Amino acid sequence: MMRSERTMPAAYDGGRPTDPRPIVIVGAGGIVRDAHLPAYRKAGFPVWGIVDIATEKAEALAAEYGIENVFASVRDAVTHAPSDAVYDLALMPEHVPDALEALPRGSAVLIQKPLGHSLEQGIALRDACRRRDLVAAVNTQLRFAPYIAEARRLIAAGEIGEVYDFDLRVTVETPWHMFPQVFGQERLEFTMHSVHYMDLARSFFGDPDGVSATTVRHPEKPDVATTRSSVIMRYRDRPLRVVIGTNHDHDFGPRHQESFVRWEGTRGAIRARMGLLMDYPEGVPDALEIARHGDREWTPIPFTGSWFPDAFIDSMGVLQRFVAGEIPELPTSVDDVLRTMAVVEAAYRSEDVEGVDPNPEGIA
Repeated sequence: MMRSERTMPAAYDGGRPTDPRPIVIVGAGGIVRDAHLPAYRKAGFPVWGIVDIATEKAEALAAEYGIENVFASVRDAVTHAPSDAVYDLALMPEHVPDALEALPRGSAVLIQKPLGHSLEQGIALRDACRRRDLVAAVNTQLRFAPYIAEARRLIAAGEIGEVYDFDLRVTVETPWHMFPQVFGQERLEFTMHSVHYMDLARSFFGDPDGVSATTVRHPEKPDVATTRSSVIMRYRDRPLRVVIGTNHDHDFGPRHQESFVRWEGTRGAIRARMGLLMDYPEGVPDALEIARHGDREWTPIPFTGSWFPDAFIDSMGVLQRFVAGEIPELPTSVDDVLRTMAVVEAAYRSEDVEGVDPNPEGIA
């Protein structure tokens, strides 16, 4: 049986839209400044307008990036935007429903991850997109990070044989003060961060048939929800281990920080270092390496670019290529990413109810 990771859908081939459509960005926060706009400038994607109720923020970015049109509301932007515009909603989930209702029926839209703070909210957003006939994708852009793209090509080509182990580990000190929107949220680590990793695993191996997880707070950070997690995604029909471990509270210097994805297979292994997350926001260089069975050394694999901003190019580019009929499938559609949200929700349920009592008989 052909494993899903041994296929190479056209959406992951690194292609660009032949005739990029104008983009209207909704939101002028840090992610737009640090990733969306640098990505679109690098790719040559035209940004027609930017929207934010804090117009001074939007105007500052517009001046920096040569964007001609600034609006305080989505409805105002829609009134003036080109009919073929693609809308990029760089918003927290609670602000997405109103924005979707304001979009032209049948338009294309890229929604910032996560698709809601819960599966229930994700379903509501999916239904809103269907009701308005939107061609909607979710910006789960780690799928398109350059080192992930190169690893995907090698794995699909059979370079490491049958994959039997997927280990993703993040041990870093995350500066939460840079993300004030997370303070006071009931959910944090799974929905805002590890959703990337669960989505990445799904993009390789498909839907799991079981999820086990735990996520916990830091005792000295009462204003921040859970920041350390362990997730097991079970694929019971094959000898595959999928494990995700995160610790955002490693405040002990850079020496033992970790941020990597490792795939092991019957012929070899690939390891990708996600340098962005280490010493954030400065980051360290990304890396990609391969080893064959019997090798004592790992061989570097060349690639260009990084998660920020390059993955955002393909996240938008894939949506535009699909709308133009240049690729047959949209792997980051709201329907697909809703299944990632189902994994996230299962992880939260697991945290609430799972755990086998090691002493059910009351051993003295």
